[in-house]
Amino acid sequence: MTERTIGWGVVATGNIAHNIADDLRGLEHSRLAAVSSRKLDRAGAFAREFGDAATSAHDDVRALVDDPAVDVVYIATPHAQHAPVVELALDAGKAVLCEKAFTTSLAETTRLAGLARERGVFCMEAMWTRFNPLVVQLRQLVADGAIGDVRAVSADLGFVAPTDRSDRLWDPALGGGVLLDVGIYPVAFAQMLLGRPTALTVTGTLNEQGVDNEAGLLLTWPDGVRAHLDASLVSPIPGAALVMGTTGRIEVPPRFHAATSMRLVHAPGRGVEETQTFEWEKEGRGYVPMLRAVAQAVREGRTECPEMPLTDTVEIADILDQALAGLGVRYPDPAPLG
Repeated sequence: MTERTIGWGVVATGNIAHNIADDLRGLEHSRLAAVSSRKLDRAGAFAREFGDAATSAHDDVRALVDDPAVDVVYIATPHAQHAPVVELALDAGKAVLCEKAFTTSLAETTRLAGLARERGVFCMEAMWTRFNPLVVQLRQLVADGAIGDVRAVSADLGFVAPTDRSDRLWDPALGGGVLLDVGIYPVAFAQMLLGRPTALTVTGTLNEQGVDNEAGLLLTWPDGVRAHLDASLVSPIPGAALVMGTTGRIEVPPRFHAATSMRLVHAPGRGVEETQTFEWEKEGRGYVPMLRAVAQAVREGRTECPEMPLTDTVEIADILDQALAGLGVRYPDPAPLG
């Protein structure tokens, strides 16, 4: 049976939107149907680069959401602008794929997750790491007991951000700071394997604008299970991950959030280790597996993907909310659509 072509509408035209649109070009039975930007000429240029003759350009997100050719609305605006666009799309009955972090607060994330379920509309946070075939395999290895019982997880990620304080990474009005932009990857990795923690400790620093430069988290679960997580916008942290169990470990070299290799170490006794290496040749820029899964879910009328359900998005938002509060970061309420 021929699969229905899915029309994608891309909101915003920044770097991540370019990467997604580039991968859409290599995805079977999908096309860029529409793009919106605050500036029509920018939307038009994006449409010509990544779309076809029928791709429409808009300077109003409402027009994109209402475009009958759009099946899925992909939201690539800064974090603080996600919530009103997600709500607009859900109210219109359009499937949503929203960049992480889903919103800037647990309250907004919980509200929108509830709205998606109430509307019966597909909605997902764009956590592309979850769809990476190596990460899918890692989860299965853990579930199958390949390393025994998981006792600890560690993950880190960071880079040196631009020093220009007008950059969106530093702007509290746009949801700037390390946790929402970078720290979400280590947090989501730990939550994927261990679920919602029972306790959280955080340390870090803020800049003069009140957003987080760097953060270190210790998450704990019953019986001493723990996760050590680090993220930074002021240090070039390698980006490795390690899952430690009672009979072995899984090592994911930098950068784990875009993994192309990992190593399973089976260590049943002192001095005895057996290793197995797994590799994946990245498809496009790495987003293809996620985009393929979303398109198929929409074709089948499903409202969530099992790799990244809304329950996980809410739990991740809870962890980030606690960590931000512990550091003293406060974001303004999201502005309504103009």
